[in-house]
Amino acid sequence: MTPKEERPRGLGRGLSALIGDEAVPMRGEPAPKATRTLPVAFLKPGKYQPRKNFADDALAELAASIKEKGVLTPILVRPLGADAYEIVAGERRWRAAQMAKLHDVPVVVRELADAEALEIAIIENVQRADLNPIEEAAAYQELIDRFGRTQEQVAQEVGKSRPHVANTIRLLRLPNSVKALLQEGKLTAGHARTLLNAPDPEAAAWEILKGGMTVRQAEQRSAKKAKPGGKPAKDPNVADLEASVSNSLGLKIQIIHKGDKGGEVRISYASLEQLDEITRRLSRH
Repeated sequence: MTPKEERPRGLGRGLSALIGDEAVPMRGEPAPKATRTLPVAFLKPGKYQPRKNFADDALAELAASIKEKGVLTPILVRPLGADAYEIVAGERRWRAAQMAKLHDVPVVVRELADAEALEIAIIENVQRADLNPIEEAAAYQELIDRFGRTQEQVAQEVGKSRPHVANTIRLLRLPNSVKALLQEGKLTAGHARTLLNAPDPEAAAWEILKGGMTVRQAEQRSAKKAKPGGKPAKDPNVADLEASVSNSLGLKIQIIHKGDKGGEVRISYASLEQLDEITRRLSRH
């Protein structure tokens, strides 16, 4: 990894930590001195923008606000060449500014590597709940595949837990028809996770929609669909928690979740030395 590609520190602390606190104005205040203005024509969408869909009605509302008060938060960009800048964070504001027929917008210019640009774009969208679960999952997977991040590193950089990142990425295993329901907001991520072990996820998804099921009801439905006499599929959230704790301790962990009745956590050891280590950790105050 070259020096330019080193992971920026503190990405999970918020967008202001990335572009500088002085560059994020309070609502109703003018753009601060740390920003500069650029013609909207000089800016282009970011190639690592995880958000694929921009709702027209929401953009129209933002455009109306921008027309009255201007762009209150500067757009984060990185230089591409003469009179050319790539948007890293703030594409929605840029689109709305064009709808409002603004000629110039406030920006903060930063030299950023590709990995940093993707990480920052994810952070902005995740913090503002702008991504649907599939867009979020695809963005996390791209950080892992293209830039060699681990799930733990992704979690630290975007300010989420490792199980959340793992559970979100697992949604990419679903059939395209089910992923489309997630992207359209017809299914929640919680509903979708109950479909991961279903024999026919698409049929199960429509059963959930037609029945107006809550996530809890979908989980109960999934448990009832388990093969008679067979070992019921483990809740994917529990399975990921097992893996996370096992990796942290370096020991095999089994979580037996019994719903409202509680459950058990079993720690396996292979030697007396490991047993001594378990005892030491449990006795630590």
